[in-house]
Amino acid sequence: MATPDLRTFETDGTVLDGAAFADYRKPGPMIDSVHPAIVAFAAEAVGAATDPVDKAVRLYYAVRDAVRYDPYGTPMRRDAYVASNCLAAGHGYCINKAGLMAAAARAQGIAARVGYADVRNHMSTKRLTEWIGTDVFYFHGYAELWLDGSWVKATPAFNRELTDKFRLKPLDWDGRTDSIYHPFDLQGRRHMEYLAYRGVYADLPFDLIRDAFKVLYPRMYDADGDPTLGRGDFAAEGAAEAARG
Repeated sequence: MATPDLRTFETDGTVLDGAAFADYRKPGPMIDSVHPAIVAFAAEAVGAATDPVDKAVRLYYAVRDAVRYDPYGTPMRRDAYVASNCLAAGHGYCINKAGLMAAAARAQGIAARVGYADVRNHMSTKRLTEWIGTDVFYFHGYAELWLDGSWVKATPAFNRELTDKFRLKPLDWDGRTDSIYHPFDLQGRRHMEYLAYRGVYADLPFDLIRDAFKVLYPRMYDADGDPTLGRGDFAAEGAAEAARG
């Protein structure tokens, strides 16, 4: 295993793959924006919209709510992180849903890239926290879209059904300001805290994330990349814990 790049940065936007702006419009092996399923999904989501910001917002809600957030269901294998496969599965978590968001945006002619941050998740479930061994989510994934001359963050990870069950504020987006996790939940409890950034990429850096997770989360996956915890119902766990208060 190569030594992964575990550098962190105080600010976002550090380009770590040498990408040029033109690369943010092209398909990649992971962000496969020309895949027929991605093209069809994006076209259906935007409908008759022609304004890039309007298109981006429609894509955001389509990715957020049509693909269920599931931290247990994505094995640490390359194919599971390909955008079209995430779409076909109908579930994913922040990293592969961000890749899907970038792919859908590029399919509609909007430049997009993926970025990563470390966040402290104060609202994780007990089962998930015990599995990963910490309340810090390393390489939390988000997308950035080039809209009206600037990069704007989009974080379509938590679907609306999930946030309702967790009693969290749904993460909405207007396409003009950054969509990042709320610091507090509906009861005023601490929710998400951004700690550091890990750069931006034109394509999802699977090898980096896999190797980093082996260091940062050594108990999460077995030698074949399968989750050691097995499957689970994250939404039901959150609903049960929210009900207990």
